[in-house]
Amino acid sequence: MCCGSTYTGPDPSESPMSRYDRKQPTRNHRSNPCCLCWCCCCSCSWNEDRNRRRRLSRDTKLEPVSHCEVCSKPSSEEVHSWGHSFEKLMKNPAGRNVFREFLRTEYSEENMLFWLACEELKKDNSKHSTEEKARTIYEDYISILSPKEVSLDSRVREVINRRMQEPSSHTFDDAQLQIYTLMHRDSYPRFLNSGIYKSLLQNISRSSSES
Repeated sequence: MCCGSTYTGPDPSESPMSRYDRKQPTRNHRSNPCCLCWCCCCSCSWNEDRNRRRRLSRDTKLEPVSHCEVCSKPSSEEVHSWGHSFEKLMKNPAGRNVFREFLRTEYSEENMLFWLACEELKKDNSKHSTEEKARTIYEDYISILSPKEVSLDSRVREVINRRMQEPSSHTFDDAQLQIYTLMHRDSYPRFLNSGIYKSLLQNISRSSSES
């Protein structure tokens, strides 16, 4: 990429929905078989009651969360700690899965997906791979053509466009912090009062008392 050019993202002549559809798995492919992990979309026996109640609620008109993070069943202490600390919620894979499930009911799942993509980008040590991932993140979450565009202010967007001249693992640091803050201040308080979190608290407390 030339030093004097400005990064403009993907080809504007391409339809955003066609690019989005191209990246999605086919509907007939089940990407989340139940396994040894604990996750909000899992049908493991301990989670069946909660899933049954969710299917009966109005929030369950959405399809199951795809590509959940692999994680173990959280302890009662961990689940309760999520109600007191957003930081602890976001540091816990199980907590992120549940919070992401809630974000889907508010049609803002892209905020968590963007945050996770930035975390993965920071782990990459290959220059070529980092540049490719950075461009994918830009197309998926920063470009105004994307159906998954996250809400960022103009200052942060300008910073990203400058950094995209030479993408690195820290290209989206400012944007990631802004989205983290948005989730903390805006979505997290509603999550704590949601049926999703309250139901989980009840189930995890009952499981602890029965064991």
